[in-house]
Amino acid sequence: MKTIASFVINHDILEKGMYVSRVDGDVITYDIRMKKPNQGDYVSNGALHTFEHLFATYARNSKWADGVIYIGPMGCRTGFYLLLRDTISKADAIVLVKESFAFISTFEGEIPGSKPIECGNYLEHDLPGAKEIAADMLDVLADWEETDLVYPTE
Repeated sequence: MKTIASFVINHDILEKGMYVSRVDGDVITYDIRMKKPNQGDYVSNGALHTFEHLFATYARNSKWADGVIYIGPMGCRTGFYLLLRDTISKADAIVLVKESFAFISTFEGEIPGSKPIECGNYLEHDLPGAKEIAADMLDVLADWEETDLVYPTE
């Protein structure tokens, strides 16, 4: 079998940030790397779960909602994939991520979609953990520009 694109990225040099992972027709997959790979520091399951609920809720209610295809955590627990239609510019994708993370970093109240009838694992949420990661990523992405969306090669 062919090696999938995300496995050919050198994870030894990958830093926290936002990268274009692949382009498939009119769909752009963004790699939002929230933890440096293979360093023993991963996003907890509860924080990852809460982050997913809040990120998806914000993005799918934003002005870019029609172009949002998918938001989901990486199995390695180092980040998220964000799939957007190319009708959303790369500059706007960065803005969407920053706005989403600002929303998460200050969120208070009931986590959207966290009732038993709405969620398959409603007991495993960690709002403080999700807020901490969002705040950290706002610092990482503060000056992020389109030119930064390219994976490092060295």
